[in-house]
Amino acid sequence: MKHRSLCSIAPCPDSALFLDRDGTLNVRLIDDYVKRPDEFELIDGTLEALALLSQRFNHLFIVTNQQGIGKGLMSVQDLEAIHRPFLHQVEQAGGKIDKVYFCPNLKSDHSFNRKPNIGMALQAHRDFPDISLKHSIMVGDSRSDMLFGRRAGMTTVLVSDETQIAHSDAHLVDRYYPTLLDFAHSL
Repeated sequence: MKHRSLCSIAPCPDSALFLDRDGTLNVRLIDDYVKRPDEFELIDGTLEALALLSQRFNHLFIVTNQQGIGKGLMSVQDLEAIHRPFLHQVEQAGGKIDKVYFCPNLKSDHSFNRKPNIGMALQAHRDFPDISLKHSIMVGDSRSDMLFGRRAGMTTVLVSDETQIAHSDAHLVDRYYPTLLDFAHSL
């Protein structure tokens, strides 16, 4: 796996941290969607990691595909009800999330806002013009997250089992850490 130098992942004043949700911050439900707050289980160390990362980055964003909305399994209000207590927990732990961006479209819709397309990155840049995407970092657990980051010109960080990315996709990953907390401690 090719790695950019450590200085390329050190936060700059205009850098932002983009975070995938399912599998990065919370436990991914296999073949299902988090549809209610009681189904949203944080991965161990997430709150500590977000507190540390909030000290290092001016902006933290969540970028998440939520096709459960497009499938009619949940509503935007359900998604907000899931995020509200989580964002409160993050704040209570000393962290911050500036904004949650989500795409409710089905994969088959080929929406520009659905990862790995970069619509959510461009929305964040419009909402927060002080950020530079080329100085920003995308952290996620999937090929789609890494491709999103690469297409947006960001440094990419895979937090997952390293075997999650096929050898042919290794060029998409700049850094690998087993957990978000391991990444936070590395900065």
